[in-house]
Amino acid sequence: MDGLLPKLPIADWIDVLVSWLTDTFEPVFDSITEGLELLVEGMVTGVSFIPSYIFMILLALLAWKIANRNIAIFTFIGLLVIDNLGYWENMIETLALVLTSVVISIVIGIPLGIWASQNRTVKQIVTPILDFMQTMPAFVYLIPAIFFFNIGVVPGVVSSVIFAMPPTIRLTILGVQQVPSDIIEATESFGSTTWQRLTKVQLPLAMPTIMAGINQSIMLALSMVVIASMVGAPGLGADVYRAVTQIQIGQGFEAGLAIVIIAIILDRLTQKVGNKNHRGVN
Repeated sequence: MDGLLPKLPIADWIDVLVSWLTDTFEPVFDSITEGLELLVEGMVTGVSFIPSYIFMILLALLAWKIANRNIAIFTFIGLLVIDNLGYWENMIETLALVLTSVVISIVIGIPLGIWASQNRTVKQIVTPILDFMQTMPAFVYLIPAIFFFNIGVVPGVVSSVIFAMPPTIRLTILGVQQVPSDIIEATESFGSTTWQRLTKVQLPLAMPTIMAGINQSIMLALSMVVIASMVGAPGLGADVYRAVTQIQIGQGFEAGLAIVIIAIILDRLTQKVGNKNHRGVN
């Protein structure tokens, strides 16, 4: 049964917009594609030069330095299991994809969050966009990403950035705005500028909350690796996707276990960094 009003041609509008963007900004998208491919491939190549056991020891020592002995032991054993199962190279590719996505999310998200925390108009504009980014199904991001960046690791990185960036922005805004008003008034009474107040007081006090946002962005980026494999992104996600399509339960569980191990390691390390910042501020 037809509605009272004619259907809005939203799909047609989106198709026209995507086609216009693709034709108009093709050189820009090509440059972004080349840059991201070089960045991810460079990270993979650089880590691949390090023998797996040396990398395990170095990361375990880093975990001991940042966190504690238990997390360091888990890091070493977890990476040893991944290597034993034969997923070391794919783990490195996944790690490169996730870290690239998270770095881009941080570089864009934290400055945007700081700006929104200082400007009510910017916050009012950014908030509904973040709502849209977080509620839109992740699969939808893959469609324009394919048109703009073709098949491969780049659409996976771009869709991961869109999916993972909102927590960094939101918690940056929250952290800066939660700084007690009496502290702000004290800095103003001493004649500090806005920049001095932001860099010397607000950001250090907001750092634990900002780190929580980065932690959430890392987890969301990891959750995208399987979806990103559908557009040609390499890594552990491709192993999981292949196992699902071929109904290989054991192989899917192994690849999924490797993703879980990486997720736990990154989660614990970023949590400990946030807790150390919190203690340092206190």
